[in-house]
Amino acid sequence: MYALLGLLIVLIAAFLSLFGGKDDSPILRDGSPSTVVTASSDAPSTPTVERTAPVWERPRFQVMKKERERMVRTQMAGYYREDIRNTKVLEAMRQVPRHLFVPKRLKRRAHEDNPLPIGYGQTISQPYIVALMTQVLKIEPGDKVLEIGTGSGYQAAILSELTPHVYTIEILKPLAAQASEKFRKLGYKTIRARRGDGYFGWEEHAPFDAIIVTAAAGHVPPPLVKQLAPGGRMIIPLGGPYQVQRLILVKKSGEGKINSRTLIPVRFVPMTGRVEKK
Repeated sequence: MYALLGLLIVLIAAFLSLFGGKDDSPILRDGSPSTVVTASSDAPSTPTVERTAPVWERPRFQVMKKERERMVRTQMAGYYREDIRNTKVLEAMRQVPRHLFVPKRLKRRAHEDNPLPIGYGQTISQPYIVALMTQVLKIEPGDKVLEIGTGSGYQAAILSELTPHVYTIEILKPLAAQASEKFRKLGYKTIRARRGDGYFGWEEHAPFDAIIVTAAAGHVPPPLVKQLAPGGRMIIPLGGPYQVQRLILVKKSGEGKINSRTLIPVRFVPMTGRVEKK
């Protein structure tokens, strides 16, 4: 009998050692065991590094907030319009104080569904067009974006709500100076602005994940295509000042192949500088 009892104890001990041993894997905070990954001896292991979203300061304004809310509610969709559905773009349109980017005499008209003059033969685009051009670029936090044609600075401010890496070029000296001062005064600290001919882009900061051109050109400037990163997008209006212009989306594949498609007919002021030469 004692022999049978001893045998039974041995069998139980063996069973526990095989199936009931301690789990040495580390335990996560939720109580579940973590997965342990080991690298092979003939290949070095590469740690996985998660990409963290950048954090940057974006100014906020309460004045005319209701007008901006109404603008977004009533103008971002409709007949013959592609709906603006990107929530980040819609929030940017709600936050940027459009009335501070138009001449004071036009402050009360700032949120109308049409472009407005800003002087020197230039305009601020209608809200819907600003939102559409921004949406099709599919900007992610951390993307580097180049704008050609700073104008009043409104489009650049919208872009800076989506990424802290915004570069903008204006060819007209008075507008370039006014926009830079406005960015400083309003607290848009992450926008880099300079005066220059946007036809040539901003090579020292290339490549760009997205490029937006806010004046109509007769052709897509080759320097801008070159400075577009693989997988990048460019939005540009093409056509003469007295012609039907087309809003064109240009894409560069990961292999560098270029393709484009027409979105909608538009009307923009003409791009000036090198692009005017045949």
